[in-house]
Amino acid sequence: MTLVRLTVRVVTGLLVLSLLLIVFVAGRVWWVARQDDRRVSDAIVVLGAAQFDGRPSSVFTARLAHASDLYRADVAPRILTVGGRRVGDRFTEAQAGKRWLTQHGVPAKRIVAVNLGVDTLSSVRAVSGTMRARRWSTAVVVTDPWHSLRTRTMARDVGIDAVTSPTRRGPAVRTRDTELRYIGRETVAYLCYKAFRRSIDFGPNAL
Repeated sequence: MTLVRLTVRVVTGLLVLSLLLIVFVAGRVWWVARQDDRRVSDAIVVLGAAQFDGRPSSVFTARLAHASDLYRADVAPRILTVGGRRVGDRFTEAQAGKRWLTQHGVPAKRIVAVNLGVDTLSSVRAVSGTMRARRWSTAVVVTDPWHSLRTRTMARDVGIDAVTSPTRRGPAVRTRDTELRYIGRETVAYLCYKAFRRSIDFGPNAL
């Protein structure tokens, strides 16, 4: 076998393996998106998204509404809202989330605002620190369906015993084309996290 033919076979094999890996991860993103684990836990954690002067975006509102439903179903005795402040903002995402929840009937004493996090990884790290300080260990994480696998993986990696209960409302689930687009994006983001331990956020999670 010539060196050229061997090189072609090796490159072809690597391409096939890469394609299989991408398909496998995309399948996991799709599968976890369809799981709704409502086990009784220490806390419900709502991943932040954009807010506009204290008013949550449609993506964030969908997550908060689902967290409120879980709280009323006695999934956990408290809700943690998480997310920091961007340049020029008066409110953090966590503050905007807590404000929305209190306006919709969740007692303020049952909400902990974790005012840190500019992406998924820094957010779950901030939540982990807050939970450890209070001796909480289990959480149900609320985010968009396609964001669930990556968020759950990150949360478990930082020591949270996490499951996910994704919202079924909001821009991320409006059309099949939207779903396919975000599955593709989350597949790339998950692979980047596993390879480099960095968070790449885009789509509804970055709004």
